[in-house]
Amino acid sequence: MDERKTVLQVKDLQTTFFTDSGEIPAVDHIDFHLNEGEILGIVGESGCGKSVTSLSIMGLVPKPPGKVVGGKILFEDKDLLTMNEKQMRRIRGNDIAMIFQEPMTSLNPLFSIGNQMTEAVRIHEKGWSKKKAEGKAVEMLKLVGLPRAEEMMRDYPHQLSGGMRQRVMIAMALVCDPKVLIADEPTTALDVTIQAQILKLMRELNMRLNTAVLLITHDLGVVAETCERVIVMYAGQIIEEASVKMIFEDPQHPYTKGLIQSVPDMRYKKERLYSIPGSVPKPGSIRQGCRFAARCEFAFDRCLTENPELYETSDVHQTRCFLYDREGVKQHDNKALIES
Repeated sequence: MDERKTVLQVKDLQTTFFTDSGEIPAVDHIDFHLNEGEILGIVGESGCGKSVTSLSIMGLVPKPPGKVVGGKILFEDKDLLTMNEKQMRRIRGNDIAMIFQEPMTSLNPLFSIGNQMTEAVRIHEKGWSKKKAEGKAVEMLKLVGLPRAEEMMRDYPHQLSGGMRQRVMIAMALVCDPKVLIADEPTTALDVTIQAQILKLMRELNMRLNTAVLLITHDLGVVAETCERVIVMYAGQIIEEASVKMIFEDPQHPYTKGLIQSVPDMRYKKERLYSIPGSVPKPGSIRQGCRFAARCEFAFDRCLTENPELYETSDVHQTRCFLYDREGVKQHDNKALIES
């Protein structure tokens, strides 16, 4: 049992986009928590609702057409969804920070690195002088392993490599010593060598600063290297949650099994790489039944008419699949299918 303090708790979160084609539920009744000093992974294909979840927490869902229509987001027992924009600005970047996708475009090309680094400090630390803010910025650039930090303060984003820009993004996110760091695909568009360095850096900073990290990714290799627990999302829902060790040793949902089988393994070079058939359904297109049923080799009649709940298969493992409904399983004729 994890006895660490819970710093972030999401309860029954629902985020919907209102379009000309109708209401599109991008995040549909999800629940999870993040403990102090923990690295929690959210994994799934593009379009599963991972990034919308992070934007909902930060209060950055584009309005219109998006809106958080239900649930609670508790940060240290304060519901972020009840706060106005002025109150959220005090939290955002100070207590909860975010590393956005694509470091190439997240930095403003018109301002120097130093200008962008010190802006966040001076917004949240009103009494700080410009010199003190610059000193803190240089300290953070050094902390993330960037050379010649003082000179880099005068550089512009186009003068830096992709890996250096990503480190700057991490330094910017940590400059106010946040309690929670949300990293949305922090290694996208980086080569494998730089990716490994960034992940190692995030683990070191997590341990050194005790920052809780919510890591959003589609890469199970990143999850295996970095996270303690993992949430698997599909079509706006959480479909499995467990420790990283359990997910890899005993994946239960057919979608999770498919994701793991899709990871290349150099020991089996001659075998064709597994691919989950079909694609993620358009949000809101499935009105009844399990959202993975059309792609699932184990689907039976019930899967097409009922949406499964999250079943607890152990104290620390949950799965949204009728194969783990101990009462419902009795109704299934194909016993061999379930036992497999």
